[in-house]
Amino acid sequence: MLLSINLDNNIEDLKKIKAGTSFKITGKIYTARDAAHKKIKEYFDGNKQIPLSFKNSIIYYMGPTPAREGYPIGSCGPTSSYRMDDYLETTLKLGVVATIGKGERKKAIVKLIKKYKAPYLLTIGGAAAYLAECVISSKIVLFKELQTEAVRELIVKDFPVIVGIDVYGNNIFNRV
Repeated sequence: MLLSINLDNNIEDLKKIKAGTSFKITGKIYTARDAAHKKIKEYFDGNKQIPLSFKNSIIYYMGPTPAREGYPIGSCGPTSSYRMDDYLETTLKLGVVATIGKGERKKAIVKLIKKYKAPYLLTIGGAAAYLAECVISSKIVLFKELQTEAVRELIVKDFPVIVGIDVYGNNIFNRV
């Protein structure tokens, strides 16, 4: 049986799961890509109040396609996580407890994951339509002007992830 975590009351359990473990998450996550991360960092570096709290949240590196009629979101597959590497520490300082994306991360990122105890989760690249079926609702909550790169709040159910890098620095990309 696949492990399942309800983010509303078990978010701390993410810290206990070892690299390579597959599970499903249910609850609220935020989406953000390059442009949104850049704006978040500009707010943070300029000591401006960000109009959204990222405390105890997960950021999914994704920009969706437009939703078809009757659906909350279009295809919503992960984007390459390395593109957000320069922004990770900022979001971790803001309270993000995990990130979701695809692909390897730099060694410096592994150090940040260990320091902030915020695992890096992977989801299925190439399965964007399937992942969309796990999204119950989607709404833009920050930077609407960025359109597909705006920050969205997603409510997901049984969203599949794998721990790519755990809080101890174990990394599935280093396995041979």
